[in-house]
This record gives sequence, C-alpha cells and structure tokens, in this order.
Amino acid sequence: MRIKQFALYLLFFSSFYSIMAQDMQQGFAYLESGNYKDAKVFFEKVLQESPENKTAKLCYGRAVGLLGNSEEAIQIFTDLKSRYPDDFEIKLNYAESLLWDRQFEVAETFYEGLVQENPKSFAGVLGYANTLSNLKKYPKALEWVNKALQLSPGNANALTSRKFVRLGYAFTLSQNKQYTEALQLLDENLKDFPGDKDTLLNKANIFLITNQLTEAEQVYQQIATTSRDSIVAFNGLSLVANKQHKTKKALTLVELSREKVASYKKDDPLWLATQERYVQALLWNQKYKKAKAALSNLKSGFPDNNKVSSLEATYGMYTSNFGISLDRYSAILNTEASSFDGNLGIANAYRASGNDMKAYEYAFKTLYYYPKQPDAEKLIKTLKISHTPFVEQKTAYTFDNGDNKAFSAGVAVEVPFSARFKTMFRYTYRKTENTRTEVEATSNDVSLGMSYKLSSRISLLGNIGINNSEAITTDFTQLTAEAVVQTKPFKLQSLDVGYKRELQNFNADLINREIVMNNYFANYNLGTNFRLGWYTQYIYTTQTDDNVRNLLFTSLYYNVLKRPGVKVGANYQYISFKDQVPEIYFSPGTFHLGEVFAEVVSNAENDLFYSLSAALGKQFVDDEDASTTFRAEGKIGYRFTDRFKANLYGKYSNIASATAAGFEFTEFGFKLKWYFLKKPLFDKQIMKLKKNSESNN
Repeated sequence: MRIKQFALYLLFFSSFYSIMAQDMQQGFAYLESGNYKDAKVFFEKVLQESPENKTAKLCYGRAVGLLGNSEEAIQIFTDLKSRYPDDFEIKLNYAESLLWDRQFEVAETFYEGLVQENPKSFAGVLGYANTLSNLKKYPKALEWVNKALQLSPGNANALTSRKFVRLGYAFTLSQNKQYTEALQLLDENLKDFPGDKDTLLNKANIFLITNQLTEAEQVYQQIATTSRDSIVAFNGLSLVANKQHKTKKALTLVELSREKVASYKKDDPLWLATQERYVQALLWNQKYKKAKAALSNLKSGFPDNNKVSSLEATYGMYTSNFGISLDRYSAILNTEASSFDGNLGIANAYRASGNDMKAYEYAFKTLYYYPKQPDAEKLIKTLKISHTPFVEQKTAYTFDNGDNKAFSAGVAVEVPFSARFKTMFRYTYRKTENTRTEVEATSNDVSLGMSYKLSSRISLLGNIGINNSEAITTDFTQLTAEAVVQTKPFKLQSLDVGYKRELQNFNADLINREIVMNNYFANYNLGTNFRLGWYTQYIYTTQTDDNVRNLLFTSLYYNVLKRPGVKVGANYQYISFKDQVPEIYFSPGTFHLGEVFAEVVSNAENDLFYSLSAALGKQFVDDEDASTTFRAEGKIGYRFTDRFKANLYGKYSNIASATAAGFEFTEFGFKLKWYFLKKPLFDKQIMKLKKNSESNN
C-alpha cells in the first residue's frame, strides 16, 4: 500500500513540474526573443506563486540583468550560487552578470575557474573569450573563441564573437602601426562574413591612415550594396577624394549622398554624418559662405551637439578665426573630456594662434586617450622641430655685367630656450672684387640676436653686431643693428615695424666708401579667405653720405592652387633718392617698376622640394626710355632626414640696382640646414606637460 502511495506521490509531483515547465515556455520565449521587460513580469508572477522555483529565479535574474539592472542580477545569482554551490548553470549566469556590470577583472578570474571545472562547456569557454576581449587581451581571446568553435563548429554566436575580437585586435594593431597584421585579421573576418560592413570600414580606415587611397576607394565601393550603405560609401569616397587633393570631386560625391539622405529623419545618425561631411567638403573648396549657411541650419536643429560645435571650430580654423575655434573646442571638452575632435582640435587651434605650450598640452591629452594616434604624434613632432636648435650654412657666388664678382659664406645658429624666447647668432664672410678695376674688398659680419613672443599677436626681434671690412684704401669696423616689432593686429593681417642699420656692401667700391644705411621700415600683409593677398613694404633710409632714399614696394597676388602652391600677381616698386650720384651707386630721382609674376612651390611635406618664380615687367628710370625687366629664381632641395636638408638655388635679374640701369646680376649657391640637437633644450618642461596631462585625466 505504501509503495503504491509513494508511486502516486511521484506521479503527482512529476506531473506538477511538467505542467510548470510547460507554463514557463512563454517566459522562455520572451527571453529568447529579447523581450526582457515582459520576461521580467512573467517570471515575477511565477515566483509569487512558487518563490523557491530555481528555474524561474534564474530566468528572472537574467531578465533583470539584461534590462540593465546588473547589480540586482548579481545579487540574485549570488544568492542562488550560495544555495546551489554545485550548479554549473547558476555559475555561468553569475559570471555573465559580472560582464553586464563591466566587472571584467572579477569575471576573468571566475571564468578561469569555470573552464578548468568544465573545459567542454561551450557557454563557459565563449564567456571567457568575451571577457578577455573586453579586457583587450585579444590574442588570448582569439585563442579561446577558437576553442569555443571547436566545441560548437559554425555556432553563430561564437562566430560573431570572433568577428568582434578580430575587430578589436586589428584596431589595437593599427594603433601600434602594425598595419599588415591588422589587415590580415580583417581579411580573415571577411572569410567568415563576406562583405561585412564593420570589417570593410575598418579596412578603409587603415588604408586612409597609411595613405593607400586607391585601396580605400575600392573598399568603399564594396560597401555600397544597399541604399543606406551607398550613403556611407559616398561619404567615405568624399574623404578619399579630398586626401587625393580632388576637392571638387569630394564635394560632388557628398552632394550625391546628401540627396540620398534627404528623406531620412534628422535624428538618424547617418543624416547628421552626411551633413557633417558636406560642410567639411565646402570648407575644403573654400566655399565659406555656403559652409556658414549650412552650419547655421545645423546649429538651429542641433544646438548642443558636439559634432556641430566641432564643425564650427573647423570653420574657424579655415577662416583663421581661431578665437571661435578655441571657444567651440573648449565647449566640447567641457561635456566630453576624452573627445578626440575636442583635444586634437584645440591643440591645433592653440598652435595656429601661437600658444605652443597649450598645443603640446592638448596633443599629449589626445595621445593619453588615443595612444599612438598619428595626427597627434605628427603635431608634437612638428612642434618639437620648431623649437629645436639648428645651424644653417649658406654659400653663394655672384657676378654681374659690371665685372663685379663676390663669394660669400655664412652660418646662422638659432637656439630656442622656450616656446617664447630664442637667440640667434649669425656670421658672414664676403669677398668682392672688380676684375676690370682690380679693386677688392672683404667683410666679416657678426651679429647676436633674440626674439621674444610677448603674446600670440606681438613679438619682439632684435640683434646687434659688428661689421669689419677691409678695402683698397680703408679698414673699418661699424656697428650693425636691427629692432623689429612684429604684430598681428587683426585676423589674416600682419604688420612689422622696425629699424635696421647696415652697410652698403654690394661691391668692393661701395665697401671702400663706408656708407652706413639707417633703414626705418614697415611691412604690411593682408590675407583673405578668397585667395587674394596684398603685401606692402615702405623703407625710409638715411645714409652717412647725407643721401636719403624712399622705397615703396607693393604686391597684389592670387593663390591659384594649394598643391603645388601656385601664386600669380602684379608688383609695383618706387624708389627715389634726394641726391643723384650715379658715378658711385644707383640713385635715381625717380624709379618706377611694374611687373607681373608667377610662382610655383612644392608641397611642404615632400622630401624632395622645389620652388620656381619668374617676373616680367617694365622699369622707368628718371627721364630715360622704359626698358624691359626680367627676373627668375629657382630652388631644388632634398630632406635627407627630419633633422637635415640641403638645397641648391640660382637667381637672375636685370632690374636696376646698386650699380646702374641696364645691369645684369646672377647668383648661385647652396644651403644646408641641420638640427644639431635631437630635441628642444626645454624638453623636460614639455615632458612635464605630458605627465600633468596624464595625471589630470
């Protein structure tokens, strides 16, 4: 009888739990479909009826954790783990809850125990791999995700995990400039997921960093498989075109993506990304009025958006309104201290506005948040080379049709002691002779100077020196001096005002006469945002032979191209002397010169560099008939290392000068420039900024 009753008891309870399991199928479905809110409500009701139901409590904990309340989920699984210490399923859920709560170090230790306890557990092995991935221990994570795939070949979750492990690993490798290894990982991803957009975008980014622009272009074309992805592709291709210096093509491409995205809602990230690229393309093409209008529209729709603020700052950089740039980048950093655009952007803005120490500070902050970031490293390198002591040597040979010849050799040394203060030393030896009259002269010119930046707008420059000359009938020593106030009174403008004391040393006869010139000058340059520029120089000179000279030079020019730099323009020069002493030196009562010119300059970042300029004009000397003038100058050089470069140059002119109208002058020479130290003298101060920027974050 008892056996029969016990059998009925077992039958009852097995039927009860079977009914309970069937009743929870709806809850399981909620969990599997990601409907965690309904799953939570469902299992909460089950627990009200059966508080000790382990399965329901486990599922309730998962629902709670996946809804974002990871702390409560951890507590639930901790309680279950204490009640059922040998239940492996509960341990797995506890480990996963640690991942939800981003306790990756704790999870790593716990998962290590799980995979030792049960090496065949797919969930345990995959969870351990995901934990290692979150800790950026990518080689080990890749090893364990491959073990998971051995346990469950072709498992979709494991394949997806491996994809993201590879993406993270490839990103880390690219940060360390191991681009080949990174691309190999991404190509392996494409074997598992052909045409995967995340992987292709990562490949394109590496190609952009390494300047493999044709490859980047091909990848973006692969991405354009859907209407939405074609917008992403056009935006990427626009960036590639800009890097290829095809700015018009860049604008055309983004206009295509802008048409495609027009029907999207403005809260779609792709809509804003496209408008962002459109404004950038307008700036690349110097269409500042349109860019400003587009920015105004974005600002009204996204008043507090950091991306829009970054665009405003970029607009300020392109239009030389660095105050706006500093303000907008500061606003970004106030809301997001780790912002890449904010940190690198403000570093460049400080550099452009003349505050190099602040530029260092924020460039280092960029590297703190984004280690080995190429643009930040390049900025720091540029800053350091601009503050590193160097020596420059120049040797030249000149001759003219008046039988004058000269050889000169000089050395200049510049030593910055801080970002604001630097000293200069210069020595020049010059020997001149006239082969017809056999008159010779030599001069030795030594000077010591300094430059101090009072603010981003005002700098002081001064030097003092001695010129010792020996000529056929005289031997003398004279003081030379220079003092200049360099200012930037307004945006895109510069004004230098100064005084310079020097000797007439064009030829041996002039050196022999010991004529000292006191020059009072002003140089003014006006730039614009529409490629036009205007430069003017005025010099008032008094001489020790009681003569007085007025010189006015003005140039209106237009920048045709950026790469290479092409400039064309027109020059006008006026000279007048109080006394005319043509038998001694060129000293007309009035001299007018008008000319047109063109200039080509290579790209600054190229190792091989060159420049070529030529001008053709007419000159009018007193009452004489006008004569045609021509001058040309060329230079070609090579940057052997970051610290050493050399160039050869030559120039020719038939413009009236120190001898007389109708003369021709030619010069050939070479220059060497060597940064004889590897880093600035105040590098400890710079590195202190790096340390402070890291400790303050």
